[in-house]
Amino acid sequence: MTEFSPLNIAAVSLFGVCWLFYQPLLNLLGRRGGAVINTDLTVVRTAWMHNMAKRTNRFMDGQLLAQTLSTSTFFASSNLILIAATAGVLFGGQVSFRNVSSLVVIKTSSRLLFEGQLALVVLTLARGLLDFIWGIRQLNYVLAAIGATPEAADDDSHHAFGDVAGRLLNPALRSVNSGVRGYYFALAAAAWLFGPIPFMIATVGAMGLLIWRQRRSPAAAAIAELRKLLENRPPDPR
Repeated sequence: MTEFSPLNIAAVSLFGVCWLFYQPLLNLLGRRGGAVINTDLTVVRTAWMHNMAKRTNRFMDGQLLAQTLSTSTFFASSNLILIAATAGVLFGGQVSFRNVSSLVVIKTSSRLLFEGQLALVVLTLARGLLDFIWGIRQLNYVLAAIGATPEAADDDSHHAFGDVAGRLLNPALRSVNSGVRGYYFALAAAAWLFGPIPFMIATVGAMGLLIWRQRRSPAAAAIAELRKLLENRPPDPR
């Protein structure tokens, strides 16, 4: 089976469509009123920032964000290690190709195909790493916004500060989520080493698992209910 076989081309095309259009599909599902974790959490996070702006003691908010920042840094470090390990095999030349292709389960017909398979894994992980880096930077901006929010202000000012902080927090955590999602697609890309059919199955499986977790998991149902509670609560008395 050559690297330009119809099956390989179809498998890479399917992966590209799922990888690049997953987020737009999720946004579309969220706009149509379905329970989608990422969409519902934008309301939850904004409510959090509004409540933060009203508190005089924001130690808890800083601790929660610091924990999120620490977790994001851990994932980014792990991502970098995986990129270095995969790139090491990719640039190992003929020796790496000979050693890996000797395995019975590995389906690669040429060094060019082998390098393409590993390059796709590196590319997927690299995009995730960039998302993690941008998410971490934005989380630092959120911490600065929390620190800059005044304690003594009227209700309208508190609401405005909380709204701005929410507009910083939501894209920050969307970037982190995108980085985590990169692990799913990196695993699917690695399945190409076992042949185009396992590659397609793994791609569809990763896509299906992600959508199920976003829409049908117990966490999705709970977050959707939390969003309704926040949207239907009576306004605070002035």
